[in-house]
Amino acid sequence: MGKITGFMEYDRQTVKERDPAERTHDWKDYTIPLSEQEVQKQGARCMDCGVPTCQTGMDLDNGTTGCPVNHLIPEWNDLVYRGQWKEALHREHLKNNFPEFTGVACPAPCEGACVLGINEPPVAIRTVERSIIERGFAEGWVVPEPPKQRTGKKVAVVGSGPAGLAAAAQLNKAGHTVTVFEKSDRVGGLLTYGIPEMKLPYDMVMRRVKILEQEGITFVTNVEVGKNYPATKLRDDFDSVIMATGATVHRNIDVAGRDLEGVHFAMDFLHSSTKSLLDSDLEDGNYISAKGKDVIVIGGGDTGTDCLATSVRHGCKSLVQFDVYDKKGAIRDEKGNPWPQYPKIHRVEYGHKEAAATFGDDPRAYAVMTKKFVGDENGHVKEVHTVNVKLKIDEEGNRIREEIPGTEKVWKADLILIAIGFSGPEQLLIDQLNVETHANSRVKAEYGDYRTNVEGIFAAGDMRRGQSLIVWAINEGREAARECDRYLMGSTVLP
Repeated sequence: MGKITGFMEYDRQTVKERDPAERTHDWKDYTIPLSEQEVQKQGARCMDCGVPTCQTGMDLDNGTTGCPVNHLIPEWNDLVYRGQWKEALHREHLKNNFPEFTGVACPAPCEGACVLGINEPPVAIRTVERSIIERGFAEGWVVPEPPKQRTGKKVAVVGSGPAGLAAAAQLNKAGHTVTVFEKSDRVGGLLTYGIPEMKLPYDMVMRRVKILEQEGITFVTNVEVGKNYPATKLRDDFDSVIMATGATVHRNIDVAGRDLEGVHFAMDFLHSSTKSLLDSDLEDGNYISAKGKDVIVIGGGDTGTDCLATSVRHGCKSLVQFDVYDKKGAIRDEKGNPWPQYPKIHRVEYGHKEAAATFGDDPRAYAVMTKKFVGDENGHVKEVHTVNVKLKIDEEGNRIREEIPGTEKVWKADLILIAIGFSGPEQLLIDQLNVETHANSRVKAEYGDYRTNVEGIFAAGDMRRGQSLIVWAINEGREAARECDRYLMGSTVLP
């Protein structure tokens, strides 16, 4: 696959980025595509390895290794290297309905499992993936492909995030009539309102949604099933239901002062900002603004990084990001984090670069645990009190964080954004449909089967597996569609 000596001749190169100091003044895509020749060189780096672990997704030691949708990565790398872009697009779409989404927002566990990555920088798989689909759209190769005949069966998909969209796309291919319900005013779920515009432009989401509509899928927005659309009507009007509402219940911080004004969940901050941006270019003021504020983001993951980038564009006064973990090393720990596990290393993402360009330093503070919030006389937060911690393993093997005496600190802040993830799905629809859940609130449905305890109702994505990656959501949406098709027809034509 690729050029036999390509990995020795060409260095790894990913998408370029606009200057961090300049791009923070707009909301446009912060990346710059590689040229056709540059992408071909990246495809050429794909080795003729005996076992391409990049394309086999699995959960390994509490992390994802390889690609969960089992992308045919070596095949389309080779095709790109040889200039056969249209065939590369065909191979890409065989396993992934939306490579443009994973090409932007997936952390690329495939690259962590790349064989070349054992002792060299891995193949720039995500860069090649996005380049293929963007070339496909530019050339007009991505066109609606409605089914040739309909089965007469009607399926409701609740939720229009990546799992719901993937399920809908596959069920429509099988000939079923599909309606997707979305509680927000725009389709896309967290693709639209959870990932900022400069990282995943809304036009990219709508470009795909329009194709799905032209293929025959109906999207109904501003409808929350169980709230302004009875769950009983859903059962009466459709032959089957796939629930894909995600895991949107926020994890909270149980500390004094949590109820002070100015303390918000990160997703509320990101949602309101994106909606106002799309509605009015922020002119309506209907968003949580960071302008002129001392902002602290609690949480070191991708959502926290998105909060950094958004806060800088709002015009914040200062910016700090708390990470409860120690700063990781530049290379993976071969004993504790061996290949092909996803590399747990220090990364400098787009939001960190933008904060550093604006304020002079990387905004992160490591091994920091929040102790309490303190407010002013008007009930608005003004301080965050913290302490540094170290990770220890107790006698039972439990991971605990031990406070380090003398490391207490007070931080000035008038906007706090909590970005520590999600605990599970909302329960309204689940309760009304009498669907069983685990103790942690996730829906009971086996991976690979996706059937709930209620006849004809399936569950996929984060509401079934818990907070996870976009690529796992697409995997589960596709597979749930397959099992739903089998339920409706007695057999299935879907992969």
